[in-house]
Order: sequence, then structure tokens, then C-alpha cells
Amino acid sequence: MKAIAATFFISMLPVVELRGGIPYGVAAGLDYLTAAAVACLGNMVPVPFIILLIRKVFNWMKQLPKVRSLIERLEARGKSKGELVKKYRLVGLILLVAIPLPGTGAWTGALVAAMLDMQLKTAFPAILVGVLIAAAIILTITHGVTVVF
Repeated sequence: MKAIAATFFISMLPVVELRGGIPYGVAAGLDYLTAAAVACLGNMVPVPFIILLIRKVFNWMKQLPKVRSLIERLEARGKSKGELVKKYRLVGLILLVAIPLPGTGAWTGALVAAMLDMQLKTAFPAILVGVLIAAAIILTITHGVTVVF
């Protein structure tokens, strides 16, 4: 049970996400599919909160002089990554989330969706598909498991 909880919470972390959660879960003794399922669930937990609340949190934080420039950089990053999403719409959001590289993933996808004023009911399913693709890629690359949808 400890491995499941740790995999879940590791996958909730920004930057690490399921890219770290799946290998951790497998190393902790979970079978591949359990590690992937738990990591996907953990990775998706922050998404609705980010989409619904991040702009309000950013606006509040910009009032604090010491963090204003950091928040402005995060907003600019979200908007710049949003160009792919603007151009290719939901497919762009799926690809942004699916490619398991630094600067991509569910957190970035949710930030971009929020910066582009996407509705949760539109963005959430696209991010979920991206997370599932990312999980398949991580399993394939790191563990040589072939995942067929």
C-alpha cells in the first residue's frame, strides 16, 4: 500500500509527474500496469484545480512584489506553449501533454488550457488522453513493455 500511495503522490508533483511515478512504482514492486494506472490517476488530480483556479492564484500572487516576476514568467511560458494548442486545438493539447519531456505534461497542459481560457469539460479529456499516451511511452521506453490501446 505504501508503494501505491508514494507512486500516486509522486505523480501529482509538477515536473516529475508520471515520468517519475511509473519508474518509482515499478522499482517499489508494483507491476507495470498498476504503477501506470496509479501514476495516471495521481497525475490527473491537480488538473481541474489548475484549470479552474490558477489564474485567480496568479492574480493574487502578482500583488506580492517578490514573486511577481516569477508569476509573469510562468504566465508567459503558458502562453508561449499555447501556440501549439492554438494552432492544432485539442490535438495540440494532447501532444503537449503526451510528449514526456521537461516542460510538457499534465501540469503544463492545464496551465496552457487555463491561459487560453479553455473550459474544463473540453481540456480535461484532452489532457487525460495525453497522460495515457505519456504513460504508454514511459512504459515502453523505460521498461520495454509494449502497450497496445
